[in-house]
Amino acid sequence: MKSTKNSVSDVEAGPGAPRSKADRAYAFIRQRVLDGQRTPGERLVIEHLAREMDVSVVPVREAIRRLEAEGYITYTRNVGATVASIDLERYPETVETLAILEGVAIGLAGPHITAKDIKDARALNEQMRACVDSMDPSKFTAINMRFHNILYSRCPNRHLLNMVVKEWGLLATTRKSAFAFIPERAIGSVAEHEQMLHLIESGCPAEEIEAFARSHRMKTARSLLRHIGNEMSDDNVVAPAP
Repeated sequence: MKSTKNSVSDVEAGPGAPRSKADRAYAFIRQRVLDGQRTPGERLVIEHLAREMDVSVVPVREAIRRLEAEGYITYTRNVGATVASIDLERYPETVETLAILEGVAIGLAGPHITAKDIKDARALNEQMRACVDSMDPSKFTAINMRFHNILYSRCPNRHLLNMVVKEWGLLATTRKSAFAFIPERAIGSVAEHEQMLHLIESGCPAEEIEAFARSHRMKTARSLLRHIGNEMSDDNVVAPAP
């Protein structure tokens, strides 16, 4: 019988793959956080992870430290490493950063987004509409990430694109639950997606597309913050451009 153990050597194999065991352990754990296999608040036992990946505890410890520095994991004395949950202080900063970076990226991507990209994005948006009707926030969020990826991935500035991808990763765990808290926002989000596609199709200036994309991101953030009772005023968040 073939072993089902997940060897760290199998993670991200191929051209451009991380070469050290610590890099591969990092990719292994990070992916499981992003895809929901490791949920917010779940404790990560280093020894168990090492056995799962068939490596020593040393590269796992290095990976945990790196993931903690990037905000995916929280380390607490006498508790250990746990998957990060919503941080009401850090969440607005992460959303603000993503709103600015992704807005610019989608604005720059506009001329490079193809008719097929628009068609694919619109099909995903219709799937999201169906998820709203069936009250499936987890599926909605997964499709939403794919929708945005189609648009920002056409950004010609590779350095900016890498920063957007990183910030989406930091936000991913929180966003798995965001639309479960604020299902009414999901309806507005679908409508705004269609507006964004129309702006791109119409060849609107990059600045107009950027402003709309940034506003779209911040509306979801503000809705969630209001729902969870955060009393942060609008003066403490980046206001979308008019």
